[in-house]
This record gives sequence, C-alpha cells and structure tokens, in this order.
Amino acid sequence: MHHPIGRTTRHSSGEALRRRRNGGFTLIELIIAMIVAAVLAAIAIPAYSSFVRQGRRTDAKTALLDMAGLEERYYSTTNTYSSAASALGYGSAAWPVTVGSGYYQIAQPTVTAAVAPTSTAPAGTPASFSITATAIGDQVNDTACQTFTVDSTGARTATSANCWN
Repeated sequence: MHHPIGRTTRHSSGEALRRRRNGGFTLIELIIAMIVAAVLAAIAIPAYSSFVRQGRRTDAKTALLDMAGLEERYYSTTNTYSSAASALGYGSAAWPVTVGSGYYQIAQPTVTAAVAPTSTAPAGTPASFSITATAIGDQVNDTACQTFTVDSTGARTATSANCWN
C-alpha cells in the first residue's frame, strides 16, 4: 500500500533540505574552515620565517670571507693588515659596513701588528686580524646565529657551532 501523504511529506522535506544545502555554507562550516586555516598559518609562517633567516646567513658568511680575502691581498703588498675600509676596497664607507641585503653589519676589523722576535719571545708574534658580522633588523630574531667571525688563521666562529655549515 502506498500512502501518498507520507511520500509527499518525505519528498518535500528532503527537497527543502537539499534546497537549503545548495544555498551556500553554514556558519559552522565557515568557522571550522577559518580555524583550520589559522592553525596551518600558525605552523607554516614561523617555519617559513626560520628558513628565510637561515638563508640570509649566507650574506654574512660571504661578506666575511670576501673581506678576509681583501685583508690577505692587502697584507701581501704591505706586509700588514688594515682596519681602514677604504684600504680594503670599500671606498669611503665608515664602519660598521652593512652587507648583502642589509641583514648583517661588519664591524671594523680588529688588527694586531706583528711583533719582531726578541730574547723573551724568539718566535715573535705574527700580524693578525679578526672580522665580525652581526645580525641587524629582522635577522636578530635568528638567535642561533647572530654573529659570525673569521680571523687571519682562517678560523670561523659563530654564536652556535652549526652556523658555518
């Protein structure tokens, strides 16, 4: 037996439900989508920022190694290192010199003159230099690698051991 009233009622309520669902998203669905997007952004943005800061470390390392090379070239012609920016090819720039994309500054090199051998120090002391790059701007948030240093022996140091890798 068919009950036309029951079938009509089921059909009309199902049709009404379909009409309401085809009209758009409910408020709950929109809130859930916003929450999911916020959680993804909360995870992705800090991770992305961290990778960008790690990439900027290359500016400091490249500039330090370049400046160390300039110091060695200067030493080869004058038998001394220089702490003057102009002598190293930086024109009339004053220390500190901002390098790369502007996220690191190089401080004036620390230069130690050679000391000739004496009776108390028969080997003497060779001339030496040390150059340090320090993070500035947003790069100071890279707490693991805020400073990089290179010296005349080629030794590389940084805030943490993995910074030069």
